[in-house]
Amino acid sequence: MPTTQLKLPAGFNIEVYASGIANTRSLRVGDKGTVFVGTRLGNKVTAIVKKDGKTEIKTIAEGLYRLNGLAYHKGTLYIAELSQVSKIDNVEANLDKPTKPTVIYNDLPKDEAHGWKFIAIGPDNMLYLEVGQPGNNVLHDKDHGQIRRINLDGTGAEVVALGVRHSVGFDWNPVNKQLYFTDNSRDWLSEDLPNDELNRVTKVGEHFGSPYCWQGNLPDPEFGWGHKCSDYTAPAALLGAHTAALGMRFYTGSMFPSKYKNGAFVARHGSWNKSNKLGGDVIFVTFNKDGTVKSMEPFITGFLVDNKYIGRPVDVQPMADGSMLVSDDWNGAIYRITYGKAKVAGR
Repeated sequence: MPTTQLKLPAGFNIEVYASGIANTRSLRVGDKGTVFVGTRLGNKVTAIVKKDGKTEIKTIAEGLYRLNGLAYHKGTLYIAELSQVSKIDNVEANLDKPTKPTVIYNDLPKDEAHGWKFIAIGPDNMLYLEVGQPGNNVLHDKDHGQIRRINLDGTGAEVVALGVRHSVGFDWNPVNKQLYFTDNSRDWLSEDLPNDELNRVTKVGEHFGSPYCWQGNLPDPEFGWGHKCSDYTAPAALLGAHTAALGMRFYTGSMFPSKYKNGAFVARHGSWNKSNKLGGDVIFVTFNKDGTVKSMEPFITGFLVDNKYIGRPVDVQPMADGSMLVSDDWNGAIYRITYGKAKVAGR
């Protein structure tokens, strides 16, 4: 594990929380502290239980297809596959004998390109899910390139945001309750353009540009004809060219210094087709009172050494005690970030 090579701000500590879970991706935490893990290539949901200083890893569901996103709400675990969303009720009470997932929503495209889904429960107690653009840069139908929301029983589907190429992370600002999401911009335009984006939804139905305009000011050379960037909602922040900005969460805990309260952590998985790779880190974003972005700064660096990865962060997940987990699909590991003399995980 690369923890000794990773750099964090003074006072922060990093340790391995769990390992040996291939392609560790999305993270969610249950009411009893169980950490649920989605593995996109392993096609199974894993549960991590810490008890009496020991770590237990249990399989909750398997045989899934293009699994990625997870959400947890009042004892129920929601699971997103390529073309459907299912649920397991009372999941933490049945970790040793979990019930089979029940499908609640399957009105989804089956495109493999950008087909893996990120999901989350909003302040309105609805389930939000992203439907990616079905290719690097394509004109698509009305069922792609969007964020939807549904009731927890799968009914009442509604499009919340349009012009979304591929978001693998979103969360709600605890101050203004608005949805913020990362979005991966197109490839093969140039090595230095366009930037990935952090976007902010201020009203239902906003269009964020894809595939007509990128980063708020860059018309697409193929599909931008007849479209003005000013017709679309500009990003709240630019996150670097091809950095693959994925998981993001707002921090509301009390373990970290006060400057981190209500700011957002963003995991940048790192570029795959740039000559000089960019990303492979976790950054921290602060906000003004009006919800605009105030600043961005590095938080965890060191996953990228001599233009080669020694780890690739995917998701971030604050814990009830104020610590934070970071998943790394390159090493099949989850790290725990603490500040000061924090209690060791599981003890």
